[in-house]
Amino acid sequence: MDLGLTNKTALVTGGTKGIGKAIAVAFAAEGTNVVICGRGEEALNEARKEIEHNGGTVLAVQADLSKQSDVDQLISAAIDRFKSIDILVNNAGIVAGFDDFESIDIEEWQELFNVNLFGTVRVTKAVIPFMKKSGFGRIINISSESGVQPDPFMPHYNASKAALINFTKSLSKAYAAQGILVNTVSPAFIMTPLLENLLQDNARKQNIEFEEAIQQFLREKRPHIEVKRPGKVEEVASAVLYLASTQASFINGVNLRVDGGSVASQ
Repeated sequence: MDLGLTNKTALVTGGTKGIGKAIAVAFAAEGTNVVICGRGEEALNEARKEIEHNGGTVLAVQADLSKQSDVDQLISAAIDRFKSIDILVNNAGIVAGFDDFESIDIEEWQELFNVNLFGTVRVTKAVIPFMKKSGFGRIINISSESGVQPDPFMPHYNASKAALINFTKSLSKAYAAQGILVNTVSPAFIMTPLLENLLQDNARKQNIEFEEAIQQFLREKRPHIEVKRPGKVEEVASAVLYLASTQASFINGVNLRVDGGSVASQ
C-alpha cells in the first residue's frame, strides 16, 4: 500500500525515545522528512543518529514545549530546513507518578497540563497556518486509554489525556474543509523503555521473572487486554502512519485506540 508519505515533512514532538522515536523511524522508512524535538540533548542526538542510520533525513531540535519561545524556534527551524510541515504528531508528554488525588498539589496539575495539553496547543497553533497555506495537513495527537477509561490514581494525567481527545474533536470540525484532518491515537500498556524499567524493578523487588511481572501487571491493572501481552511501539507507529497517509483521507475526528481491547466498552 502506498501511503503517499514520500517527501512529506513530519514533525514528531517527544521523538527521542519510546513511542515517539518509533513513529519518527517509521516515517523516515517511508521517505518522509522528519523533525524531532526533545528536552534532553543526549537523547536527541542518539535518536537523530538512529534515524539517519536507517536512511532517514532528520532535523533534531532541542525544545521545551512548555515555553513559547522554544516552540517558535522549533517551527522556524523546521520551515527553514524543509519549507513546510505537512504532518504533526503531538506525542510529547509527561507522567508524574502514580499518586492519588489528595497527594497531588495544584502546582503539579499545572506543570503536567502545561506540557501534555498546552504544549500540544502551542505547537498546533504554530503549525496550522502552514497547513492552511498548502491546503493539506494531518495532525495526530497521542493520548492514552486513560483519557477514556481512567484509573483511580494519576487524575491529573488522566484529565490531560481526556482533554487531548476533546481538543482533537474540536479541531477536526474546524479545519477539515481546509484539507487538515485531525485524529487521536490512544495507546495502552505499550512496552516503552519507561514501562520496561518499571516492570523490571517490580520483578527484582518480588524476586520473580520479568515475564511473570508482565503477567501480574496484566492481571491486576489491565485485565481487559484480551491479547494478553503488552503492545509494541511499532504497533502504535503503524496506526499513526496510516492516519497521516493519503489512504486515510476520509478519517477525521476519530480516537483510534491501540490497546489490545483494554478499554472495556465500545
